[in-house]
Amino acid sequence: MSGRLVCIMGPSGAGKDALIAYARPRCDPARLLFAHRYVTRAAEAGGENHVALSPAEFAAREAAGLFALAWESHGLRYALGGELDLWLGRGFIVVANLAREAWGAARRRYPGLAGVLVTAPPELLAQRLASRGREDAAGIAERLARTVALPADSVIHRLDNSGALTVAGEGLVRLLAGM
Repeated sequence: MSGRLVCIMGPSGAGKDALIAYARPRCDPARLLFAHRYVTRAAEAGGENHVALSPAEFAAREAAGLFALAWESHGLRYALGGELDLWLGRGFIVVANLAREAWGAARRRYPGLAGVLVTAPPELLAQRLASRGREDAAGIAERLARTVALPADSVIHRLDNSGALTVAGEGLVRLLAGM
């Protein structure tokens, strides 16, 4: 494939969706595309712009081979659609929100990919998770306790999103412009 996949990753509450939403209108749509995720979560749950699927719909699409990548996290199913391969085949840089657990599978399928690890201090992650209102205190604690190690040999850029969104957002825009 002549394109390149760029995976935005990080812990819950790091601001991945906010950064993607910031960068999207500031990037050249003739060379960069932003992939939607397919998620077994209601569309009105807040946060990312995703395609909501019931568990049965998700399973049927997965069985039909319609997903490029699929994974489970926090009791939900997530996927990137088969359109990813079409876009990469046409030479686009494709930006996608990817769970850190899915990084290994993504590396195997797309060897030239790059990662962007978004970080923020634990206390800020907790505040952000509480403000979005999806989980109770126990659910937030579970998300904060989760750690996922990424291989040291990976092409992963680190982006601190603990300050103003514009600071990290412009950092992401510059990073994507250089790919």
